[in-house]
Amino acid sequence: MHVIATAGHVDHGKSTLVRALTGMEPDRWAEERRRGMTIDLGFAWTTLADGEVVAFVDVPGHERFVPNMLAGVGPVPAAMVVVAADEGWMPQSAEHLAALDALGVRHGLLVVSRSDLLDPSIAAAEAREQLAATSLGAVETVAVSAVTGAGLDDLRAALGRLVARLPAPDLDAPVRLWVDRAFTIKGAGTVVTGTLGAGRLRAGDELELAGGRRVRVRGLQSLGAPTPEAAAVARVAVNLRGVERDEVGRGDALVTPGRFRRTDVIDVRLAGDPVAELPATLTLHVGSAAVAVRVRPLGADTGRLRLATALPLRIGDRALLRDPGRHHVAGGVTVLDVAPPPLRRRGAAAARARELSELDGVPSQADELRRRALVRRGDLERMGVTVSSRPVAGDWLADPDHWSALRKRLVAEVTRYVREHPLEPGAPVEVLRHALGLPDRALVDALVAAPLQAREGRVAVAGQGGGLPEPVARAVERVRDDLAGERFRAPEAARLAELGLGPRELAAAVRAGALLRVADGVVLLPGAVEEARAVLAGIPQPFTLSDARQALGTTRRVAVPLLELLDRQGATRRLPDDRRVVAS
Repeated sequence: MHVIATAGHVDHGKSTLVRALTGMEPDRWAEERRRGMTIDLGFAWTTLADGEVVAFVDVPGHERFVPNMLAGVGPVPAAMVVVAADEGWMPQSAEHLAALDALGVRHGLLVVSRSDLLDPSIAAAEAREQLAATSLGAVETVAVSAVTGAGLDDLRAALGRLVARLPAPDLDAPVRLWVDRAFTIKGAGTVVTGTLGAGRLRAGDELELAGGRRVRVRGLQSLGAPTPEAAAVARVAVNLRGVERDEVGRGDALVTPGRFRRTDVIDVRLAGDPVAELPATLTLHVGSAAVAVRVRPLGADTGRLRLATALPLRIGDRALLRDPGRHHVAGGVTVLDVAPPPLRRRGAAAARARELSELDGVPSQADELRRRALVRRGDLERMGVTVSSRPVAGDWLADPDHWSALRKRLVAEVTRYVREHPLEPGAPVEVLRHALGLPDRALVDALVAAPLQAREGRVAVAGQGGGLPEPVARAVERVRDDLAGERFRAPEAARLAELGLGPRELAAAVRAGALLRVADGVVLLPGAVEEARAVLAGIPQPFTLSDARQALGTTRRVAVPLLELLDRQGATRRLPDDRRVVAS
């Protein structure tokens, strides 16, 4: 299926032409038929001679209903511009064309209607001149009369040539269906319609609505008939489960879960009115949505838009800005960034303008990584960027130059920390994360490479910090001297304090293997456990705590935790009567 929107001034015969081509009534409401003008969007379709199906989105031409017109044109890849031979180019012809140009529509057809009333060549020449200056460029022209039928066969042939030139849709792309109608069908529930521009929809699919709410596709219709699957480009009606009629409407979008970023701040390039002269408040039209925005000029043709309602937007999206008070299309918008940085510091806006001047609205992994340095894979994909590189840690992607610079900084931070904290076995990962400004501890772990090594939540330089500071080493030697004659009589707290061995110094000595921690404040020399087992093995078995204390020549303060340590290591075994035996 191919979808084409009509465009043109009110009462130039757009609906009459669609009716003549399709045999269907595009004006859905009695009020529209009574007044002889399209008020809301109408839909009809026909099959061409070559079997190609063309669906028309018939839009209103009256200036009061331009927002309705834009809701129909927004998601559609091609347009049929209709100009009446007896009236020629008119104000709404110009506004509709300005909208098509702003949205970047590049495929179209010019139809001069009512050619039975006046020579169509004059209106055709004027219209072609107008179209040539826009994104549509030079288009094929067909003169028709819906009343006499003249030219309709030519128009059908021209439509066939037009749809043959349309680019193939991306059927593997995520779905973003802009809702242009929502209603309730008895026995079925909520139904929405829209133009599926990319991807596929299937019955049973789960989609996201505004705010991340999940809904499920209960059923699909296309061309008025049920279908298990619809592939772009297509007009579709989607029966939804899990949402009430008053919870969805025109301007909402149904999207593939996790594949779009809903944002209320975007940086854009504008084509049209000078950015500096734009009103502070305009209306942004994208897809079928119309949202009030505040405009902050940045560069000569770039600015920041703050949306009143968050929308699922991606880099490269096309939209238009309109001043509803003046009935004026201010210009076209190309989305450059859907997650722009804050502009809090002095000079940030000017710097951002320079950065935006280099962007073209084409999603690029390399460019986005260069600007963002670190970003989650899913976040990048939701911006519309195709990801090809492997994450550096978890789902984190990194700019290669930034990652290399972080590795160098990590070595410097670890070296500095160990120098300033000589009693510690390295820098804690969390300290390093803060020092490097990283959002995730896993990134610190992933950065560790020679000459660094990670162990037990700390990072150290291999071979650095292995020895004890000179004062601590001297104090440990004094402890060795104290224990030389009485191996199991651990120094008292006062003696340790006298030697300058506080908790941090003792911890460093234990980590270095210079002392053995038996309990808090109780330290012996390395090898004390093996020596104690040998001593206890030489006394009558089983033995009591008192027997052990006397054999070891120590106090209860040392004997109790030392025996408990021997129990834990399996060197001794405690009996039910609290006596022990040395394990064989």
